[in-house]
Amino acid sequence: MRRADRLFRIVQFLRQGRLLTAQTLAAKLEVSQRTIYRDIQDLQLAGTPIEGEAGVGYTLRRDMDLPPLMFTRGELTALVLGARLVRAWGGEENVHGANQALQRIEAILPPDLRNEFDSILLYAPGYRMKPHLRKRLDALHMACKTRRVASFQYVREDGEPSQRAVWPLALVFWSGVWTLTSWCEMRKDFREFRLDRMDEVAILERTFTPKKGQRLEDHLRRMESSAQARRETTAPSV
Repeated sequence: MRRADRLFRIVQFLRQGRLLTAQTLAAKLEVSQRTIYRDIQDLQLAGTPIEGEAGVGYTLRRDMDLPPLMFTRGELTALVLGARLVRAWGGEENVHGANQALQRIEAILPPDLRNEFDSILLYAPGYRMKPHLRKRLDALHMACKTRRVASFQYVREDGEPSQRAVWPLALVFWSGVWTLTSWCEMRKDFREFRLDRMDEVAILERTFTPKKGQRLEDHLRRMESSAQARRETTAPSV
């Protein structure tokens, strides 16, 4: 966690009005008590009205002018459900980010909404997302962002294996299945690959620069055109 993020979260925890010890804050933020003492001192020197002392605890003075973060109950439900879905089906980096986001949201909610937080009974079990798929998702996402070629063994639905080198463009989630949208060097065309049918995935040092007709927006336009054509074909005659 960046230090700026940690300082922000300390302030948000203290906003709750309860006296929090350095030990409690250190446990919440997964750092040492010594780090918390140093952070508290720096915040106080910067003018943040934190009251308390080591061994007793700390709180934020009530008159600090920080508006509460307000959500409707519907918005809060959507945020929590979204974070739970990310924890269930995201990569390792996504899971960490979702956990941090939930902690930050809970820390700055006013009391009436904080009581609602644990009563949101919408869950997304993540036991079907295996650890190696989470790592694969992270690696391919980074390849999409850095435009590095990915290589892997692939087995099609009919059982036919092949070796592929592709330009990763985006990752798409389809009700329990992640696919990689890419430009396939072998087929010279766009292809979708299921992550759970890949093996020996390697992100190469070689980079790529998509030209017109090879970009993600080109693929999306083609998909929309195909969908429109199907709708027109199946539309009932008048």
